[in-house]
Amino acid sequence: MKHHTVTDSPYGPLTLVAAEDALCGLYMVGQRHRPPEETFGPRDDDTLFDEATRQLAAYFAGELKEFDLPLRLDGTPFQRGVWEQLRRIPYGQTRSYGELAEALGNLGASRAVGLANGKNPLGIIVPCHRVVGANGSLTGYGGGLDRKKRLLDFEGGAALF
Repeated sequence: MKHHTVTDSPYGPLTLVAAEDALCGLYMVGQRHRPPEETFGPRDDDTLFDEATRQLAAYFAGELKEFDLPLRLDGTPFQRGVWEQLRRIPYGQTRSYGELAEALGNLGASRAVGLANGKNPLGIIVPCHRVVGANGSLTGYGGGLDRKKRLLDFEGGAALF
């Protein structure tokens, strides 16, 4: 059974969703591909969310560069492969969709990588904001391009643009 909580952030309220003992969703207000609220289960501010909110606060304070939380990433095998590649992008760095496709062993899959990236259920924690166009330009982001730019600037990527 799923349950959720809402926590504040510099990017607006974040809805955290857990299934059993693992975090399975982090959604921003107005996020594209955000599931309906009724799928999040009842509100519950238990200890799993305490650790997730603690780590998010440390990230937003500039003290945490990599999250260490139990995650449940539900998706197709290809999506899960893309999301695993996202987790390998170091803090403050970016990768292109093509570079992710190459890392997956499928050079022609840039668009499919983009679609999987957009369906990432754990934004920020699984850092889909670190993916840019082949020329380094900002491209789509489920949370909006303004948030993407702010996240990249925050992580020190401002020099990329």
